[in-house]
Amino acid sequence: MLPAFLIFLGTYLVLAIGRLPGFRVDRTGAAIIGAALMIAFNVLTFAEAWAAIDYDTIILLFGMMIVVANLRLSGFFRAVAAWAVERAHRPILMLAAIVAVSGVFSAVFVNDTMCLVLTPLVLEAAVALRRNPVPFLLAVAMGANVGSVATITGNPQNMMIGSFSRIGYGAFVAALAPVAAVGLLLTVVAIVVAYWKEFRVEERVVIEKPSVRVDRLLMWKSLAVAAAMLAFFIAGWPVPKVAMLAGAVLLLTRRVKPQKIYHEIDWQLLVMFIGLFIVIAGIEKTALAADFFGFAARFGLGRIGVLSAASAVLSNLVSNVPAVLIFKPLIPHLANPRQAWLVLAMSSTLAGNLTLLGSVANLIVVERARHHVRIGFWEYFKVGAPLTLATIAVGILFLR
Repeated sequence: MLPAFLIFLGTYLVLAIGRLPGFRVDRTGAAIIGAALMIAFNVLTFAEAWAAIDYDTIILLFGMMIVVANLRLSGFFRAVAAWAVERAHRPILMLAAIVAVSGVFSAVFVNDTMCLVLTPLVLEAAVALRRNPVPFLLAVAMGANVGSVATITGNPQNMMIGSFSRIGYGAFVAALAPVAAVGLLLTVVAIVVAYWKEFRVEERVVIEKPSVRVDRLLMWKSLAVAAAMLAFFIAGWPVPKVAMLAGAVLLLTRRVKPQKIYHEIDWQLLVMFIGLFIVIAGIEKTALAADFFGFAARFGLGRIGVLSAASAVLSNLVSNVPAVLIFKPLIPHLANPRQAWLVLAMSSTLAGNLTLLGSVANLIVVERARHHVRIGFWEYFKVGAPLTLATIAVGILFLR
């Protein structure tokens, strides 16, 4: 029990800090080391560690990465974003267009990808119009976080929850899409209130059409495969199986070098997932799991509000993916596991807007824009904190 607890604690401390002080060990490295130590100290046998990996999640994430890579390389995301921003002739309409594009596409094609694609385009448009780019960049990050709550494929933690809970894709969308829709409206309101001077003058703005290179053949092929994939998701087919088949179909090509696709895949994230599955399995094997169940019962984690608050706080301490894995052994023992999984998906995702460090999507936007503008912790927090509280309250209301 003691080795398992110390390994778990050390792994999650590095996840919280972001690196191991004095060493070049990042979060992925911490997950690998933690998994290796669980086996080395005989907390788990090698066979138990192998069995602990949730292959459905890994396969789903991998398949979605291939689909998204093809759409991104075709220029589709940038073309749609450019079209929407070009037609928004008022600052507030431009803001709403950015939130809508970021949120809607994040719901289907993973939020981190949309931040990678949209940030340079939005920054370019804001600089060309001589406007403060910060509120528009916040719209990218916050819209991506809020929109991704709607579906199983919106973000990595939802993919895990979809696999653990066995909730169907359509049922997941029916429960959480309304939360995402209201949340996107609240995102626009929160940014306008925080940056009222930017949007007070409603002069007409004209944006030159950005130069976007589009590989039309690859784009239409990728869109056809993505549309078929979504249709099969909604029809109730196994989500990991469909995603993997969609990725395999898109690898059958004579136009794109496979190395370009492989370069787009986040291998580090996949490896971190594998390591964390093993670390959590080590804790589940000890008496600590039973102690956690008792703690949960004592503090009422079965209640929607309490679970939402605990998830939001933990997601900002160690990031949302590791936070969801901590709750994994607990959820099946609650009175209403299906509702609890949905609450966990909602709160862990929306909590990403609380602070600058709450979501990888936030960090992507900040890093890609840092040569032109710096977004500090408090700059983000003054919008993110009220938005997080408001959207989680909406989520609790809908899921009751």
